[in-house]
Amino acid sequence: IRNRIQNSLSLICKLVLLPIIFTGFVMAAISPSASAQERDKAVTVDRARAQTIIDNLRKITGENGIDTLKTVELGGIDQWISVRGQNRTNPILLFIHGGPAVPEMPGSWFYQRPWEDYFTVVQWDQRGAGKSITSSNPEAIAATITVDQMVADAGELVAHLRRTYGKRKIFVLGHSWGSIIGLRLAMRHPDWLYAYIGMGQAINAEANERLGTEWVLRQAEATGNTKAENELRGIMPYPEPGKPLNINKILVQRKWLTYFGGMTWNRSDLSFQQDAAILSPDYTEDDLAARDKAGVSAMTLLPEIAKMDFSDVTELDCPVFILAGEHDHATSSVLAKRWLANLGAPQKHFIRFEDVAHEIQFEAPGKLFFHLVHDIRPLADKAKDGGPAH
Repeated sequence: IRNRIQNSLSLICKLVLLPIIFTGFVMAAISPSASAQERDKAVTVDRARAQTIIDNLRKITGENGIDTLKTVELGGIDQWISVRGQNRTNPILLFIHGGPAVPEMPGSWFYQRPWEDYFTVVQWDQRGAGKSITSSNPEAIAATITVDQMVADAGELVAHLRRTYGKRKIFVLGHSWGSIIGLRLAMRHPDWLYAYIGMGQAINAEANERLGTEWVLRQAEATGNTKAENELRGIMPYPEPGKPLNINKILVQRKWLTYFGGMTWNRSDLSFQQDAAILSPDYTEDDLAARDKAGVSAMTLLPEIAKMDFSDVTELDCPVFILAGEHDHATSSVLAKRWLANLGAPQKHFIRFEDVAHEIQFEAPGKLFFHLVHDIRPLADKAKDGGPAH
């Protein structure tokens, strides 16, 4: 079904609601007695039917399983989380999404189901993002959208998960923008974590933008793409040392960085990932429509993100895993590897994903699953916080 969704236009930090009718092959919908020719015919499936099919495929069947979609109060407002796993005795893995304000929950059905045999997986729509937009007034919370507040929200959520599910520690995976929240959380509360996992780890905003821009300009020149080269040269200097990042320049840089594969390798846009959200059993049409309001969060946070720099963080009192795409030029793997080399931690591991850029969970879901189970979950097993899913 996924391969037959119509293409959509992608824009960094702002997703657009797509048509909800598409064509796919659903063999189960055709009578077993039908001829081979009839079974091979394409049938039209509406979004609601597709959601039902996906929800049934990912059904939690374990007697001790958990499948919860609910709001929790964090920082004084209701925010949505999904909690799913085949056995609640498994360790908890909290995924902190990127963006800002690009929720992971609606597309997670594509890659997450195998994780749920080994972890209780928590997806969280942050304040000003995804389903959490529909449970609060965006204008009323605008002043509260700060990095400090969102790190505090994450801390409250981890405390809630530990208390509710009886866990001494959990795993936290921060992706892209979420890696800023996740790393700061790990700095504040390392004793709450079996490990911090940084995927597309952000280290230094200014250096990151400079390296990404240098790379994408080289691609434009090497391929003879004069339109890209002219647009990129038109935003120079970018970034401007010591000055706030310019949103218009960011959008031009990200447009071409995405086109040349620095966001997802060998793909020129993000439609394949964004289309997955249309089929989410966890998202209503209103939830999808609310994503258009997410740009407010991104714009509000931009000045703080522009100043982000973890270069002076040299000690962390919990194990650290950096998951880095070979071709990630959205958040530089070079900077992340250099930072990790200088970091003191009980354990530290740099895991490189070949032929992958920034969206590891969508580009290499099998490899990611392997490392989560083979390299990361054993930390909880050693602490006897692992279920029987071996």
